[in-house]
Amino acid sequence: MSRPVRIEFPGAHYHITTRGLDDRTVFADNEDRIVFLNVMDTVVSRFGWLIHSYVLMDNHYHLIVEIPQGNLSKGMRQLNGVYTQHFNRRHGIDGSLFQGRFKSVLFEPEVYLLPLCRHVMLNPTRIGKSRSVQTHRWSSYRAFAGMVNPPVWLCTEKVMGHFGGISTAARNRFKTYVKEGVGLESPLAMRSSQVLLGSPAFISEMQPVLNGEKLLRKGPRAAGRRRTLNGLFGNVGHKTRAERNDLIRKAHIDHNYTLMEIGEFLDLHYTTVSKIVNQ
Repeated sequence: MSRPVRIEFPGAHYHITTRGLDDRTVFADNEDRIVFLNVMDTVVSRFGWLIHSYVLMDNHYHLIVEIPQGNLSKGMRQLNGVYTQHFNRRHGIDGSLFQGRFKSVLFEPEVYLLPLCRHVMLNPTRIGKSRSVQTHRWSSYRAFAGMVNPPVWLCTEKVMGHFGGISTAARNRFKTYVKEGVGLESPLAMRSSQVLLGSPAFISEMQPVLNGEKLLRKGPRAAGRRRTLNGLFGNVGHKTRAERNDLIRKAHIDHNYTLMEIGEFLDLHYTTVSKIVNQ
């Protein structure tokens, strides 16, 4: 049986799952988890990814990732490859760590971004690894809930924007939303052809690409035209800092420029850009 086509285009959103070979442990302790997240930082910086949610379990991990540059497979090769080298070297083993290709579900963000992010964050309680979502250290929940500062590579703005920002009231709305997801059926149960998730219009547009009947060159028709950095920041010298920061967020969220690209254009370190985006 042939492998399904991996649909990649700028701006695509995916639910990613990678499991250990034969379900073996891929994170033996917290040092392994810290190294993995450091590798994630490198991948996000290099490939311009937006990580909207994540969770690390003992034998697998989940990501909700947006790919502005259409480079999912390249980034996953680095993420899993570099981490495997670390794990094997540290634990004195050889060979494959992960179970074949990573699994990805291409989804329509306007419909499924929030449900999938919630599904990922609830994974530890759903499988009985943690008594509550708040106590699992290795997920994006605690950053969204305001319990810890988010790592620079975690994009919180798009998710928290649905709840009104990062005020106490907004975070309470987020926590209520997550709590309401306990016991609900997984949104992944609504997949089409195992790898697509979205409205009928989204599925009808993506299915011919999956079947190899047509090529997708520019992403879904909903994708807007990307402005140049010069066009966005041409008169930034006459803007207030708040106005400049609004433009930075617009460049990153609406026009899919990476933190590195924005930082280099404005002579800012990418971590500074990340903090602005996540304010």
